[in-house]
Amino acid sequence: MPQFMDIAVNLVGSALEKKIQCVVDDANEVGVTSMIVIGSHTEESAQAIELCSMHPKQLYSTAGVHPHHASEWTSQSSHQIKQLSLAQCVVAIGECGLDYNRDFSPRPKQRQAFAEQLELAIELQLPVLMHERDAHEDFLAIVKEYRPQLPAALLHCFTGNRNSLAAYLEQDLHLGITGWVCDERRGQELAELVPLIPDNRILIETDSPYLQPRSMRPKPKSSKNEPKYLPYIAEYVANLRQQPFDDFVQQTYQNSRSFFGLPF
Repeated sequence: MPQFMDIAVNLVGSALEKKIQCVVDDANEVGVTSMIVIGSHTEESAQAIELCSMHPKQLYSTAGVHPHHASEWTSQSSHQIKQLSLAQCVVAIGECGLDYNRDFSPRPKQRQAFAEQLELAIELQLPVLMHERDAHEDFLAIVKEYRPQLPAALLHCFTGNRNSLAAYLEQDLHLGITGWVCDERRGQELAELVPLIPDNRILIETDSPYLQPRSMRPKPKSSKNEPKYLPYIAEYVANLRQQPFDDFVQQTYQNSRSFFGLPF
């Protein structure tokens, strides 16, 4: 059975939290043998680390502050994340970035929290897992400033256009593709762009419990996305790229493990 790594899963602070063991077991049965648990703020990052300690070599985590929580950023936040990052399971700083779609935090505060987390990633020489929505220009400007010193940078859940794709590839970013691409209503442009992503820059993810692939048949009884659906996303994307399924799965698995500094 091929192996998959889900590079973005919201297991804590989400609808999946009450059945984590079932989620992990169901994923493992279909070959999703490892996943990255997202930390969206300091408390959630600490919870993610605790969860990962109970699932060694299956679950890994990030430590960071999502732009939705940027208003919580203080002078102590960077130190707190640095301390969290000492945990062996922490493989990246994030999820950090900019979100001008919902503006749950003031934009200046988002930019501050983002920049300071990139500085921390540089200091610790850890990869960074980033978020961008409706904030391309400001996001790109900040990334350009720090990218030369970052060991690796991933924009997860990429949903941009052709111009943003070119700009992000120019900055040597890895790009995460979700079930968004399976949505006939809003994923058509992404479906056209997916073949343009270089083989060594594409990763796959579910972003569970969000973005369940709409094209799955039979349609799951629950609307909640889960890591067990990652093989479906992989097959869908492989078809878009006109690549053999096994080759695509092996490539994305190797990309994921390499990006986070994990053995194959």
